[in-house]
Amino acid sequence: MTGTATPFITNTLHALTNAAPFIAITASLLAVLSLIYATLLERRLSRLTMGRSGSLEETITVLSRETREMHEFKTEVERYLKLVEQRLRGSVSGVGVVRFNPFSTGGQGGNQSFAAAFIDEEGTGVVFSTLYARNHVGVYAKPLERGASTYELSDEEKQAIVEAKQSIAVHKKE
Repeated sequence: MTGTATPFITNTLHALTNAAPFIAITASLLAVLSLIYATLLERRLSRLTMGRSGSLEETITVLSRETREMHEFKTEVERYLKLVEQRLRGSVSGVGVVRFNPFSTGGQGGNQSFAAAFIDEEGTGVVFSTLYARNHVGVYAKPLERGASTYELSDEEKQAIVEAKQSIAVHKKE
């Protein structure tokens, strides 16, 4: 058995000697790739720890605090937006103007008279009317609650209120 084992060992050693440069090159390439991979992992870890001392716990604490602050800020902004929305509902958001001639003769006044309605989203506001004549101008104001007034409204004032409501509807679509 020793006679047959010797050529086997000799052939194996001869093959290893021939393969040694290839094994060395492969090992060197694996070492270079490992260094590149380690460098990339170190960069990712540095980004994860936000470039600080490298403490992952510190990074988690900082991110947790910033998340809590953002949540508080979001809550504050939501509260403010609700307040602003309530205030906007009570502000003038619809305007309607109708020009007209109050005289049937057509000679006096022209279309210088007008009715202008200023209302909020609920139809509360005021409608102004002017009656223009050559020697006199009358200005009248009538309060509105939900699009109606305790005073009798003229057709032009009613039309101004309708136009004001339509302008609110147009703005809501935008």
